[in-house]
Amino acid sequence: MNPEVVTPALDISLWGLFWQAHLVVKAVMIGLMAASIWVWAIVIDKTILFARTKRQMDKFEQVFWSGQSLEELYRNLSTRPNNSMAALFVAAMREWKRTYESGARSLQGLTQRIDKVMDVTISREVERLESKLLVLATVGSAGPFIGLFGTVWGIMTSFQSIAASKNTSLAVVAPGIAEALFATAIGLVAAIPATIFYNKFISQVNRTASRMEGFADEFSAILSRQVDEKM
Repeated sequence: MNPEVVTPALDISLWGLFWQAHLVVKAVMIGLMAASIWVWAIVIDKTILFARTKRQMDKFEQVFWSGQSLEELYRNLSTRPNNSMAALFVAAMREWKRTYESGARSLQGLTQRIDKVMDVTISREVERLESKLLVLATVGSAGPFIGLFGTVWGIMTSFQSIAASKNTSLAVVAPGIAEALFATAIGLVAAIPATIFYNKFISQVNRTASRMEGFADEFSAILSRQVDEKM
């Protein structure tokens, strides 16, 4: 009677697949998991940032259109750091006051200078809001391909093991294929949220920029009327 061949039990849990994977595949998995953690850290940070920015703009607009004196509002805001619309207002008022305090005889070009100052401020605010979004775009586009590289490498290693053992049974083939596909799964886990939130945040940046540009146009018109009255 032939002795029964016992196949050693293989750990096919996610942790087991990781430890049984080839060194290159492990490096790919670790890199993708680190990228996924980085993505979620950025997502949390940007979610808080955009929520805070919206509250700041809502609060500033409420105060600005309440009829409060522009000089008084400028004095209150100029003594502390400002973002979004408040930064636009302070930059424009600073240029306005600099012109009058310098004793300029002509106000020609003041409106253009104020518009330029506000455009630069908007660009800086957009750059601040867009910071780190490139990471999301990179992980979203490159993550699946990095995972695919780990999968291809793992399948190559599995086929080499099959050739060496000369055994093509499912019990021998399945663990190696599972290890390889695990890398692709991790790549998708990192890439899908990165792509979704990148598109979401870019849309929020565009809406915020449009809102600031609208305020800049309105405030520029207010200052332009005052310039015309003084000329």
